[in-house]
Amino acid sequence: MKKIGVIGAGKWGQALAFAFRQNPDNEVYITSRTKRDIENFVSLEEILKLEYLVMTIPAQQVACWLDDNFTYSDQKILVAAKGIEASTGRFLKEIFTAHVPPKNLSFLSGPSFAAEVMAALPAALVISSENEEVANAFSSYFPSFIRTYISEDVMGAEVAGAYKNVIAIAAGICEGLELGHNASASLISRGLIEMRRFGKHYGAEDDTFLGLSGAGELFLTASSTMSRNFRVGLGLAAGKSQTEILEELGEVAEGIGTAYALNTIAEERGIYLPIAAEVYAILEGKEPQKSLKDLLTR
Repeated sequence: MKKIGVIGAGKWGQALAFAFRQNPDNEVYITSRTKRDIENFVSLEEILKLEYLVMTIPAQQVACWLDDNFTYSDQKILVAAKGIEASTGRFLKEIFTAHVPPKNLSFLSGPSFAAEVMAALPAALVISSENEEVANAFSSYFPSFIRTYISEDVMGAEVAGAYKNVIAIAAGICEGLELGHNASASLISRGLIEMRRFGKHYGAEDDTFLGLSGAGELFLTASSTMSRNFRVGLGLAAGKSQTEILEELGEVAEGIGTAYALNTIAEERGIYLPIAAEVYAILEGKEPQKSLKDLLTR
């Protein structure tokens, strides 16, 4: 039996724990900041003794959590969160490599709503890593209803996984303003081009943005109310504040922090990111209708 520890017991953490349990060769444990009445919930101390860990802690909380709680002892880690740290513009790989060598890190991406994983519906995901052996190990732990592919393009997966949440907010705004399917399709396709252009500044591969990590995740997240970030956009279109929206969600929406991070990076590096810039402006109080006009007339 292979023992796997999931750190973070939100919906995504519980969905991944459920998925790994469907493989009869796995013994799966889970932990979180507060005790939960769920199967195989154990203390953080016990989890950190395991060799294979799956991290679902939200991107904006990862650095603090690692500094306060993590002790490295040759664990192999699958990072299942997505986002860019708003306060520093750091990607998750940068944050984790301060504590774990890159050869022990892998990153999960691809279209995957937690509710559908919990229902054991079929999905295809990508595990990206500089170390093929670690990626293959995690791949072997997934159940038969999830098909996994291996990639070396960690940066591409990171950029696409973070950026698609910002485009999903924009798509939610588009839906909330009742602008129609033509506008939505235009926005999402231009969003794909925009996040690919951003990725090229970091050496990401073009193919990543055309595959599951890029187009796959973007099309899913930017077209359904099952997406938290899409629902953030709906709320913004309705004139709600960030505080109101997040209280209604009751969950983290990674696209908000990532929009702030992208704005900082774009200003520092001079990268043209028109959709992300307008999402940031709306989060800062700009009228969505004015934002739309500026996008159409730029």
